[in-house]
Formats: sequence, C-alpha cells, structure tokens
Amino acid sequence: MLNLPAEFTLKYQKLLGKEQAAIMFEAMAKPSKKAFRLNPLKFSQKVSYNCEEPVPEIEKAYYGQVAGNDPEWVSGTVYSQDPSAMFPASLMAVKPGDKVLDLCAAPGGKSTALGEQLAGSGLLVANEISATRAKILRENIERWGITNCLITSEDPANLAPQFPQFFDKILVDAPCSGEGMFRKNPDAVNYWSQDYVLVCQKRQQEILTQAVKMLKPGGELIYSTCTYAPEEDEQIVSWLMTEFGFSVETTNLHSTKISHGRPEWGDNQPALKETLRFWPQDDLGEGQFAAKLKLPGSIEQRPVKEKKHKKHRSKLLLTKEQTELVASVLAEFDLPQALLNWRDEVRVSQDHVFIPALKTSNLHLKIINNGLELGVLKKNRFEPGHQLAMALSQVKQERVVDLNDDDYAAYLHGETVRVKTDLRGFVLVSAHQLIFSFGKVTGNGVLKNFYPKGLRTLKKG
Repeated sequence: MLNLPAEFTLKYQKLLGKEQAAIMFEAMAKPSKKAFRLNPLKFSQKVSYNCEEPVPEIEKAYYGQVAGNDPEWVSGTVYSQDPSAMFPASLMAVKPGDKVLDLCAAPGGKSTALGEQLAGSGLLVANEISATRAKILRENIERWGITNCLITSEDPANLAPQFPQFFDKILVDAPCSGEGMFRKNPDAVNYWSQDYVLVCQKRQQEILTQAVKMLKPGGELIYSTCTYAPEEDEQIVSWLMTEFGFSVETTNLHSTKISHGRPEWGDNQPALKETLRFWPQDDLGEGQFAAKLKLPGSIEQRPVKEKKHKKHRSKLLLTKEQTELVASVLAEFDLPQALLNWRDEVRVSQDHVFIPALKTSNLHLKIINNGLELGVLKKNRFEPGHQLAMALSQVKQERVVDLNDDDYAAYLHGETVRVKTDLRGFVLVSAHQLIFSFGKVTGNGVLKNFYPKGLRTLKKG
C-alpha cells in the first residue's frame, strides 16, 4: 500500500466520497500496467512479444513488457509506453501534411506517435526545454525512423515568436503534480503537496499562453496531464475556454475503461463532460487527463519562409563532388519515399549531410536536429549515419547482415564481429531480421562497427 499524504487522502475523499476514494487508493497500490506500440513506419513489424491483449482504442498497441536491449526496441520496432499516455497523441488525429507541435515532448512517446501519423509528410516540431531530456527525445525520434522532425530545446516563451499562428495542431502534455504516477514512481509522493499543485497550475497557464500564440485560428490543441487534480485538469480547460474562447471537442471513444471529466470541478461548464479521465481503478493504465480543444476562427496558414541570402544559402549546398560521394552510398540501398528526391533537398553543415524538415535559416533557436541526417562527409568519402539506417528500415533492403544473438550482443557493445556474407562495403545490420545499425564488411569478412558510441551497452550481453 502506498503511503499517501494525509492531505491528498482527505482531498480525494471529499471529491469522490469515501467509498469511491477507497477504491481508488486500493487500485493505486496495485502493480502498474506496461504496454508497447508497434511502429507502422518500419517495413518489418515481426516481434517476439505477445500481441494478444490490445490496448483499447489504440491501433497496434498491446499490453506487455519490453526490454531495452531487445532487437525490437533497439531497431525502433516497438516503443514502451504507459497505455493511458498513448491517448493524447491518438486524439490529435494528425493527417499527413499537417504542421504539428509537441511542446513538452521528452522522452518522445507522443512525438513518435505523431511522427508516424504524419508518415513523412508535413512537419513535426518536438520541443523539450531540458537539454538532458532533449537528448533522449532525439534518440527516440531517430530510432523511430521519423524524417520530418525539427527538434528544439527552448522555453516556450522563446519558441512562440518564431512560429506565430503557424501550427495546425499542438500537443501540450504539461508538467504537472504527477498524482497519476504515484504507483509507478513512489518518489512523486514525497514532493506532492497542495501548494505544489497550485504551482503546477500556474506553470501550465504560462506554457499554454505561449502555445496559443503558435496555434493558427481554427487549430486544435490537445491538453493532457498525468495528474488527477481538478486544479490542473478541468479548471485549466475552463480557463482556456474563458480566456481564449476554446471549445471542447468530442472524442468518440467508447471503451468503458475511460471516464469523463467532472463539470462541477471546473466552473460547472457542461462541455467539461467531454474531457477524459483515466483512473487507476478503471484498469487501463496510469492516471491521465486529456482534453481536445479547438480555437475559434479560420485563416490560411502562413508558412515560414526561407531567408533569401545567397552567400549563406550557398554554404549549405553540396558541391557536385560531394553529391556524388553521397550518391555512391545511397545507390546501394532501396530508398523510402522521404529520400527519393534527396538531391533536390540535401544540405550540408560542418560536413554533416542532412535533409531539413524545415527549410529556413532565420530561426533563432537551440536546434537539436533538423530533419534527417544522412551522414558525414570525410576526406574523399561519405560515411552514412545512424539516422539514415533507421530511415532505410522503412522499406525492404537487400544489403543486410543478420546477426545471431551472441554477435548482436557484441555489436551493441561496440565490437567487430566476423560474418559469413558475400557482401562488401557498407551494409545494414539486423538481429531477428530487424535493422538497427550500419556496418561495413571488409575483404576478410569482418563487420566493422558503426553503432553509435553513445548508444552502446556498457558490457557485452
């Protein structure tokens, strides 16, 4: 049984009644439920996990546990995520071509879901203010094979002036008091207080104020938290409706495991009944709140224009010789849709060759990654990068070396391995037929290791 703060216990006994509160507290003491999503962007989705218990209402999502060194995870074929946390991105109903912002994006579960919905068309901006967490965000987006994402690490107040009324849809999974994570993260209990709930409420309003500036009239906002607190849930939605004129959209979810918001907890606005609550006693996942909102009005989107500066722009273009070095490697592989016109889109910066997600040179932001990095130009050669390997796994490939379990463990550790293959030069490396890296086969059958050093395991196995 969790050692819940007395103030928390009394609060929810008052809100829910003692009998319903007791059911909630009992459910919070039970083990948390784990789940994973399959990646529809990948050519192969054959996994060793049991896919017989689907998460309700979420496509290609199943209950079960994922291990961090499994080929399924390392290849970006699955993403381990709390089942309740899958819903905010699903509610956005993103379409290819949309311009989408995930404002508080790390570690990347929601961003990966939004990226797969875009299917390589349109733009995803994934922002995370913490530099440490932004690094994890980048790794997960890269692993998922998303090619059209701009990753930034900025305070929302710095982001908003760069994208005025720009996005079709914005997701704000706001920092919160974390009540819904108590059983998954007992440390969250220790820093909880009612005063902290009110601090979070103020911070959420500050973040949302900036988010609204970036949403075009008629655009949609998904607001979500992992807390039960009405101050951070229904009351925030009421504030958005009053302050900015948002309307609450219906979600058409039918699972009995999903509850609805309480109008009496947020200024008695009837539309709050359309917001969603995920209680631990509903046995779907951890605690979560989500609301789908629409901003009034309609306006034609104004694109961010590329700054016209010939000298600056010419520095980003590859020379003919550089282009041919890249082409000599890409010609060996089958290309996904995002790479078919790479010659028209490719740029280079400090020898890093990339296809930008957002073609602009006038953003004054801390950019972690812009689009798809193909690799690095070195003296008289081009070395393909890890992000390219993850993108190439979207389509069936022939130049692949599949490793057995022992060699796979050694490769993750950074070792070279011997392989039996007639292939020479750069190859894609897989385990259980799931591509997870580049490698280079030498004349004597040694597979040189190109798995990124920052992702390698500390020890073999």
